[in-house]
Amino acid sequence: MGTEGAGRRLVLLRHAKSEWPDVADHERPLAKRGRRDAPVVGRWLGASQYVPDAVICSTALRARETWDLVSAELPPGALPAVRYEPRVYEASVLGLLMLVREFDPGWSTALIVGHNPGLAELTAGLARPDAEAVPHAFPTAAVAVLGLPGPWAEAAPGESRLLAFTIPAELR
Repeated sequence: MGTEGAGRRLVLLRHAKSEWPDVADHERPLAKRGRRDAPVVGRWLGASQYVPDAVICSTALRARETWDLVSAELPPGALPAVRYEPRVYEASVLGLLMLVREFDPGWSTALIVGHNPGLAELTAGLARPDAEAVPHAFPTAAVAVLGLPGPWAEAAPGESRLLAFTIPAELR
């Protein structure tokens, strides 16, 4: 059964809390809190049935480490394909939207592990203007799930439903 033309779910995950050691920004690792929060998000994704078909992850170390910890908590046999995409690092909202429009039409649920302000702006930009719960803040390890009405290639501002938004503190 194909998903061509069916609605899509876009899961946006900001990387978990990172350390600030004396290294290049791209190489910053997760902090203790980040290593604690990321598995909580993974369990929530599985329990909420938001396990993605595919993952597009920033190449930044903190994003890769976040995905590793999240994916370890997904249901057995539910490990999606992951692509480490340099364009996610420091991506603008427009850059992220263009990336979403390139997604494989066979994916029904896709997850982006990335950074702010791009993820927060993409969430607010894609959500319908009447959405009541669009987050004003998008803290580390926050997750937004958007329901897109049509194919990825037609993703457009103001047309998606905000299906869920959570942060690790709400999941404990």
